[in-house]
Amino acid sequence: MSTTQTRIYLARLAGTAVFDSIGDQVGKIRDVVVSARSSGRAPLVLGFVVEVAPRRRIFVPMARVTSIDTGAVVTSGVVNLRRFESRPEETLIIAELLDRRITILDSAEQATLQDVGMSQERTRDWVVSRLFVRKAGHGFGRRGATVTLEWGDVTGLFTESSEQGVDSLLASIEEMRPADLANLLQTLPQKRRLELVGALDVEKLADVFEELPEDDRVEIMSALGLKRARDVLEEMDPDDAADLLSELPPEQAEEYLGAMEPEEAEDLRRLLAYDDFSAGGMMTTEPVILSADATVAEALARVRQAELSPALASQVYVTRSPLETPTGKYIGVAHVQRLLREPPSALVSGVLDTSLTPIGPGAPLGQVARYFATYNLVALPVVDENDHLLGAVTIDDVIDHMLPEDWRENEIDEEG
Repeated sequence: MSTTQTRIYLARLAGTAVFDSIGDQVGKIRDVVVSARSSGRAPLVLGFVVEVAPRRRIFVPMARVTSIDTGAVVTSGVVNLRRFESRPEETLIIAELLDRRITILDSAEQATLQDVGMSQERTRDWVVSRLFVRKAGHGFGRRGATVTLEWGDVTGLFTESSEQGVDSLLASIEEMRPADLANLLQTLPQKRRLELVGALDVEKLADVFEELPEDDRVEIMSALGLKRARDVLEEMDPDDAADLLSELPPEQAEEYLGAMEPEEAEDLRRLLAYDDFSAGGMMTTEPVILSADATVAEALARVRQAELSPALASQVYVTRSPLETPTGKYIGVAHVQRLLREPPSALVSGVLDTSLTPIGPGAPLGQVARYFATYNLVALPVVDENDHLLGAVTIDDVIDHMLPEDWRENEIDEEG
């Protein structure tokens, strides 16, 4: 193997691009797989967990790695695109070892693992050779000194019961999109998964919940505790929160609803009253709604809000008061493309599309999908029999409901 480095620190490889032998990017490194060995031999580095499109984690063995340089890892041969599944004898450096509390043998001092160095032996095997650790601090708020040790100078490295923080793991996922983070959670051991979930802020956790398969969502939600579960539900998009509540035992869902703000809970109760595969069951109750006397400038300011999905930001719904769902009489929809062509001081009521017929909350999935396809829509208003706006269905929710239940877990293999 050609490489510009004789010792490589593994935590620093997270996010490094992986290329094949002709220079095409395969994916990015997300973790490193190691295995403890007996008879005092250094732990063996087996290979890399590499994330490839679409959000699939595969295993690339060290035997396939030809070069490791700053910012790039190069592989040879054909990469196996089978989804990575960790075996009992394997350990993930970033997900499972970093931040682990260990003991320095010669002094009995406590330390926290910060990084792991690997080196190549004469046999061409890569092994764990050095550990970069931070000693426990003395005194309130003081950080301990950092030292580099031989791997055999510590104990507790592969002991699952060892105390472990999540600072390094959080740093490695800081730039991950919610869908990628959800994918990572599915690969972690249960204990580590719950540690990470407990450390995420509520906003990011809510985004992740919207990307998780049903079984994982239910398991994690049940372990959060009432207050944190309530906060996550209130942060989620209403349609996704309602979907999650419908997956829980009724008594548990009711407990969460009872702990929420009354207005938030009322929105979710209304959504739960509809069939999952109807317009009412798929819609969000929080589209962009304005009054007829609002200006184009106001409308554009509303659709710029970062928390809006692209589909919801594509349309502004104009209604009579009240402007919270269910609203007063629905008047029409203003498309953002049209708003961009109008003077900021113009009224949105002057640029409304009144030809787009809303759909009722009881419309089944097939009817909704045909409506979207016929009129090339990305969002669609939902009104009741009295023309009160109840919410909006977006194209991503339609696709989500048309795919198999386990589509997040069973991605279609790429051809080739």
